[in-house]
Amino acid sequence: MKAAVFHGVEEPLQIEEVEPPTVEDDQIIVETEACGICRSDWHAWKGDWSWIGVMPTDGLIFGHEPAGTVVEVGDNVERFREGDQVTVPFNLSDGTCHHCRNGRGNICEQVVPLGFLKMAPGAFAERFPVRKADHNAIKLPENVDPVDVAALGCRFATAFHGLAHRVDITPGDWVAVHGLGGVGLSAVHIADALGANVIGIDIIDEKLDKAEELGADETLNANDVKDVPQAVKKFTESSRGVDISVDALGVAETCQNAVNSLGKGGQHLQIGLTTSEEGGNVSLPVDNIVMDERDFKGSFGMPPNQYEEIFRMMDRGKIDPGKIVTETVPLEEVPEVVQSMDDYETVGIPVCNEF
Repeated sequence: MKAAVFHGVEEPLQIEEVEPPTVEDDQIIVETEACGICRSDWHAWKGDWSWIGVMPTDGLIFGHEPAGTVVEVGDNVERFREGDQVTVPFNLSDGTCHHCRNGRGNICEQVVPLGFLKMAPGAFAERFPVRKADHNAIKLPENVDPVDVAALGCRFATAFHGLAHRVDITPGDWVAVHGLGGVGLSAVHIADALGANVIGIDIIDEKLDKAEELGADETLNANDVKDVPQAVKKFTESSRGVDISVDALGVAETCQNAVNSLGKGGQHLQIGLTTSEEGGNVSLPVDNIVMDERDFKGSFGMPPNQYEEIFRMMDRGKIDPGKIVTETVPLEEVPEVVQSMDDYETVGIPVCNEF
């Protein structure tokens, strides 16, 4: 089968013929119909995240935002049959640990990230395996577009889990989203659907325009102001600051700006992971966080049991991940799209849908 294969940090991914996966007892094999091309793929390709144990090795197949059709079923799998359309979270869990048993499989003690380790080859390929399929795989509703489901990926799902479950949004709250890549635009769309007043912040006008299309009430080009947090606060009543801030990029400047744009009692949601420049560490105004009783929370993917909430909102037209998809490409163009993310100019979510 064809796959996009990693052969070294910043070496172009290679489209190669590789052996197809063979099914194990607890697995399903999925024929890929669509897979999002994510900045997380770019991070791994750049050699980031060794400080959190992500160290891609030669021959790895990336791709962790898939949708497809089951073509093989392991002997011990009970919930799935050939022909089922499915998606999976990128953070595959074991279904047995304390966190899995309490509905938080996304932070499983034995989590295996799809497309980042050899034991879980990813979906930039004609087929990919899913471990612990009865726990991890998610059957899709009828009549959904695989490209729309690929847009859920890690970006939309992480933003949804963060905004719907990790922070408390009340309709009318002010939410500032710093960084309008795929996950940031997802956060704008979701916060709007949850009834918030949304501010989108970036340095690229095209991304700001897209944020307005997705529900942003206000936008701000960070290059146009000297003090981003104060400019953000001016959008709120009496310049009191936002109720919820989101850092959707993961660089020190956006994280600090996001935290500093909060009002008293505000909540910060971190959904962007850092690059090698930060190495996982960002300095923060701890005294102000303490004295203002601000909260700082993270969101890492989404547990399998929460996908039904997204499907219900999609069915009712409240959210539409497909609106964030701006490009579809064949497998042969995946290496070029990953490399192009160096300039941070990618708008929305690119999806591979030809294998």
